[in-house]
Amino acid sequence: MLLGSVLTLVLTSASFANQASTGQGVLASVVSGGLKQDEAKKIGTALDLIQGNYYEDVDRSKLVDGAINGMMESLEDPYSTYMGKQTAQEFEESIEGSFSGIGAEVSSEDGNVVIVSPIKGSPAEKAGLRAKDIILTVNGESLSGLELNDAVSKIRGPKGSEAKLTVRRSGVSTPLQYTIVRDDVDLETVNAHMEPGKVGVIEITQFSLNTGDRFKEELAKLESEGMKGLVIDVRNNPGGVLSVVIDIAEQFVPKGKLIVQVEDKNKKREKSESKGTGKDYPVALLMNKGSASASEILAGALQQSAGAKLIGENSFGKGTVQTSFDKQMGDGSLLKITIAKWLTPNGSWIHKKGIKPDIAVDQPDYFSVAPINKDKSLEYNMNNTDVKSAQIMLDGLGFKPGRKDGFFDEKTVAAVKSFQSSAKLKANGVIDVKTAEALENALIEHIRDPKYDNQLNRGIDEVRKEITAAASNR
Repeated sequence: MLLGSVLTLVLTSASFANQASTGQGVLASVVSGGLKQDEAKKIGTALDLIQGNYYEDVDRSKLVDGAINGMMESLEDPYSTYMGKQTAQEFEESIEGSFSGIGAEVSSEDGNVVIVSPIKGSPAEKAGLRAKDIILTVNGESLSGLELNDAVSKIRGPKGSEAKLTVRRSGVSTPLQYTIVRDDVDLETVNAHMEPGKVGVIEITQFSLNTGDRFKEELAKLESEGMKGLVIDVRNNPGGVLSVVIDIAEQFVPKGKLIVQVEDKNKKREKSESKGTGKDYPVALLMNKGSASASEILAGALQQSAGAKLIGENSFGKGTVQTSFDKQMGDGSLLKITIAKWLTPNGSWIHKKGIKPDIAVDQPDYFSVAPINKDKSLEYNMNNTDVKSAQIMLDGLGFKPGRKDGFFDEKTVAAVKSFQSSAKLKANGVIDVKTAEALENALIEHIRDPKYDNQLNRGIDEVRKEITAAASNR
């Protein structure tokens, strides 16, 4: 579990201390002040009355934590949260770029635990979890009504242990079942390679503290190899540290042009202008509904101030900025509070709306197909959503069931037999547990093959076109 437990665009507490003390920047508007005398008396009285009169012994520290959680919940902001010492420690580790768990970032929305994005290569991604999925239960325990930190504690667990999740997905009539083996997630946030035609591709999975330096390294390497155009991939990137995304954007946005605007509660705007020089080669950015927060800042800056094309799907839509307060708490716990909203260079607030791509490109239907329920075998003449999922998988793998409506007809039987033969399974046309698992594993490998990635291929093609057009105009 990404350890902040919520999608966050972070200003670190160190930057808070520096800016607030000098009266500069948006954080200068964050003022401190303790409880008034009557407020302190009221809360203290409630604490004493509970401890003195409740019919069972109570843990005073839990009461205090509960009071703080209550204050945070009253804000009705899924991105402002209180973390106990252990959760706070894990959150800091996630910002540094490594953590353990299932490898997904979640937020709390309308009392639901919602997946913002699975991390690339994580157990969650490999299992097939998607952005916007709602986690209903973990190992049989409902998450309904739980505080987010409590829900996260149920999802987390030792490496090698299983998290059995029940998930609700938009467009799927029945809840989905996932069994995910928890693991260490060593987050390499930047991956790069060169495509034919000297088109570079840099994928950013999260904006952690080391991401800016890693991006510069990979960009310099591609440029030294003669790169003529670049595709930046921030699909399923849930965000991260504000200063890092500004540093990356600055390399593409010409000097003096805006990267992002941050507006505080008093409507005062702090404008981040580029000190860079821009690039003379075409740039495209890939995004999807799991691209959020810092990813959206980069998308807006490149589109509006650097002329880059955005390709893929509408982004997540998270337009607020948080800062974390740990040293002020004094006991290792942490408050993460929304202190401002951010705007694109042209002044748009994309919160809950996202950014529309310049070129909309969907992935094939099998990229988001629901897993098959393995409680019972699927066979001829059945008609249900699991059969539909199997048909979508078979069709995606090239076995042509002839339909994808959930009815298990003779052509579907033939397609299953053909797949079973290729997988060296008993070719009986029945989708049992072994066949279902083999089908899902084959599909995962298929999806990982870049040649089937519609969005990536379109991005590369668009950059190649721009390279060709630029060459012909010389």
